[in-house]
Amino acid sequence: MTIPQVVVFDLGKVLLDFDYAKAARRLAAHTALSPEGIREAIDQSHLHIGFETGHVTRDAFIKEAMDVTGFMGGVDEFTQIFCEIFEPIQPMIELQSSIQKRGIPTFIFSNTNTLQLEYIRRTYPFFGGFNGYILSYEHGAMKPQAKLYEVVERETRRSGGQILYIDDSAENIAAGATRGWQVILQETPEKTRVALEQTGLLN
Repeated sequence: MTIPQVVVFDLGKVLLDFDYAKAARRLAAHTALSPEGIREAIDQSHLHIGFETGHVTRDAFIKEAMDVTGFMGGVDEFTQIFCEIFEPIQPMIELQSSIQKRGIPTFIFSNTNTLQLEYIRRTYPFFGGFNGYILSYEHGAMKPQAKLYEVVERETRRSGGQILYIDDSAENIAAGATRGWQVILQETPEKTRVALEQTGLLN
């Protein structure tokens, strides 16, 4: 097995856990909708997809999300609730740090949006410790679309088995595997560490 030259990390459910249901419950307290109705209107909508692919601006997303849910608070309150859904996965953060200290470049590869990225950047210092960031909203595409994987190869200047990719989505992982990348499906931090050790990166 080739020892990878770069490690590419998904963000959500790999380095940061998140729960949109938490935001839905808090938003529902300021609307006439149920938490399920909130999630249908925002998280599970074309509006959210448009926001995460950069086709909907930050201000347009906030306005439409507040309008469609009938949110009765202010913009700052909506933004705070929408962003406060994350919890660090500390073993994975430490794992990334140990890889970086060994001189192996690490990258973030995430479907995300400007609001939550700004919040993450302010709130979690570990986020600044990567060599680069491939973010869906900056490139007009989302995983598992091939276009975004091409950006990873361009940004890392690596391809095939030189890239090790960690993600919690089997669909996203499969898209990397078809390009010849080494892949790890994140189930638990412990299993991911074992898989990383098997690549030779941590030995």
